[in-house]
Amino acid sequence: MKKEKLFNAVTQFALPILTISGQLAIALKYPHWGLLLALISEPFWLYSTWKSYKQVGQIGMFFNTVVFTVVTIVGLVNYWIL
Repeated sequence: MKKEKLFNAVTQFALPILTISGQLAIALKYPHWGLLLALISEPFWLYSTWKSYKQVGQIGMFFNTVVFTVVTIVGLVNYWIL
């Protein structure tokens, strides 16, 4: 239980820091770094939205996060590999 509380606390800080940093990097014309930061934030988003789905049935948020994760991976492949 203590590990879950710690991860919840880390998630509450990681979500805004990584997400806003990623959006800022994209806005400053560094899309490859912005997408990387966005992808790093995705496990926290998936965890948070999965808990929301399980606790109160918010499937839309979880579905949106899964789709955003896939789109971010495609963007990273586009900027870093191709």
